[in-house]
Amino acid sequence: MTKLKVTVFPKAGVLDPQGKAIERALGGLGFEGVGEVRVGKVMIVETAESDAAKAKAAGEDMARKLLANTVIESFTVEIV
Repeated sequence: MTKLKVTVFPKAGVLDPQGKAIERALGGLGFEGVGEVRVGKVMIVETAESDAAKAKAAGEDMARKLLANTVIESFTVEIV
């Protein structure tokens, strides 16, 4: 059993309205000096694959096919 952590974020240059809203809200709450905020998602996926390299490759394939919209999002896959 191998656990994967798949992290997905909007690509640089892609509008992130949630991030902008959080940015403004933090400023409104008095948090000065907050730079750009980007909002993404994290998924933990368990796989029956015991070989780490094969599990990571499968996670990357999952991300490309379903977990991320690769036109506007980038992703990373880590073994956890």
